[in-house]
Amino acid sequence: MAGQIPPQFIDDLLTRVDIVDVVDARVPLKKAGKNLQACCPFHNEKTPSFTVSPDKQFYHCFGCGAHGTAIGFLMEYDQMSFPESIQELADLVGMTVPTTSFAAAQPSKQNLYDLMDKVSQYYVHQLQNHPQKTAFVNYLEQRGLSAQIIEHFNIGMAPDGWDNILKTFGANEQTRKQLDEVGLLSSNDKGRQYDRFRNRIMFPIRDRRGRVVGFGGRVLDDSTPKYLNSPETPLFHKGNELYGLFQARKANRKLERIIIVEGYMDVIALAEHGITNSVATLGTATTPDHLRQLLRSSPELVFCFDGDRAGREAAWRAAENAMPLLGGNHQLKFMFLPDGEDPDSVVRQQGADQFNALVDQAQNYSDFFLATLEAQVDTSSMDGQSRLIAIAEPYLRKIPEGVYRDMLEQRLTEKANMSAAMLHKYLGKPAETNAKIRKKTLKSSTAISPVRMAITILLQHPELHAGIGAFDKLTTLERPGLTILVQMLETLSKNPHLTTAMLLERARGEQHEGHLRQLAQQSLTLSADKLQHELIGIVQQLQQQAVEQRHAYLVAKGLSNLTAEERVEINSLNS
Repeated sequence: MAGQIPPQFIDDLLTRVDIVDVVDARVPLKKAGKNLQACCPFHNEKTPSFTVSPDKQFYHCFGCGAHGTAIGFLMEYDQMSFPESIQELADLVGMTVPTTSFAAAQPSKQNLYDLMDKVSQYYVHQLQNHPQKTAFVNYLEQRGLSAQIIEHFNIGMAPDGWDNILKTFGANEQTRKQLDEVGLLSSNDKGRQYDRFRNRIMFPIRDRRGRVVGFGGRVLDDSTPKYLNSPETPLFHKGNELYGLFQARKANRKLERIIIVEGYMDVIALAEHGITNSVATLGTATTPDHLRQLLRSSPELVFCFDGDRAGREAAWRAAENAMPLLGGNHQLKFMFLPDGEDPDSVVRQQGADQFNALVDQAQNYSDFFLATLEAQVDTSSMDGQSRLIAIAEPYLRKIPEGVYRDMLEQRLTEKANMSAAMLHKYLGKPAETNAKIRKKTLKSSTAISPVRMAITILLQHPELHAGIGAFDKLTTLERPGLTILVQMLETLSKNPHLTTAMLLERARGEQHEGHLRQLAQQSLTLSADKLQHELIGIVQQLQQQAVEQRHAYLVAKGLSNLTAEERVEINSLNS
């Protein structure tokens, strides 16, 4: 269950909210039978595979597997937290979210977002009006930035001084606590607080929704550190955020390609020259969370690094993090600039057309992967070929099974001058073909137990629980998933109005949440009448198995060892 928000309120909210309205406001839907469909907003596709069910109040993409309720859609599409999604939907239908004393006592994230926005505006104002602005303005002009691009990225300045932010915004203890919480203050050994950012060009960092969640600051002289980012805060997690992603999505109705660069100024310089599809990581390697965000936004990612050793090592770290996400309808590439150059310098010297030409020539992931491994061995010798396979083996295991991995393994066998059968033997794969393996896996995955079937029917057609008789004996049985089935039956007995979406939201945060979401999207081809007959039959069968199991236990215990209550029970079971 979801934190401090009562489940009854979430039920009522989902009764009033129509997922069709929520999704259609962001992704235009078209009628397709009893459901609606669109091209999936979470991965790139030409043929619509994203469906919304008005009956189940549930969305599902048959291409990438994304699925959920109206609450889940806002969390995924708008990058909202669970409470923010609840508040957004409540505002939509005019409901007030109830709060507990615990929740009310917590600092509001919205207040923190508002504070960060005000501080960002303050830095912009300082760049425009501060007596010491000349050096900062000159620096930005020397970097070739126009007033329009400075405004577009809300670039500002933090004046020199220890307490400009503290004096301007820290009027009382509560606001000083908030300033500290969002990383705008630091403290010395004696506990004295002072401004974290001083005498720096300031770059506000925005999340996917455009809210300021942190700052990056650059010095104009030789002070260190050259770049200083906000620390980890309730709003800012550098492993999740990408500088420029909000601006890139805003500037491009559809992002066909995203270029990942290393710094703020690279993103800004490229945008100055009309290249508005770049983002930067924030002083950290490209993480799996970064990659998932990017792959939802564009089908093609191009990593742009310096061509020196450090650049290639950073590229390999990105390649490693991408391995579990390979395959599917997206493409990853790598481009390397000459030593000493960066995107900023290249685009200023050679122009946007030449830079884009370099991007077009970027190396495919598979070429970069194999070339990196080959550079470590001598593939002209048998020893080197054997070593190549040994080096590749742990990486191959990280890549999902499928066509992409099969093709990569095929290229690897060619490099190592060995057969696919030999490679599969080394990797511990069965001798049969991958196609046969996938066919068997699919067949086994579609086999469904009675308990799983009952859960699936109840989840997709909660109203069918009304025809079920007694199920009180089920708790004595030991079957996989039976606890979930009993819990669902008890919940529906007390709350017969619950829908698929409501059941899923009640399971949010539970261990079996992912399991239920999978069952909610499983195809059920039988009519409602036949499904109800199937459901009743399963529960009756399980109930009978429980009775027989209990009877066998009592018989095995022996009549002389039974308690008075157990003797009454066995007599009733025998009758």
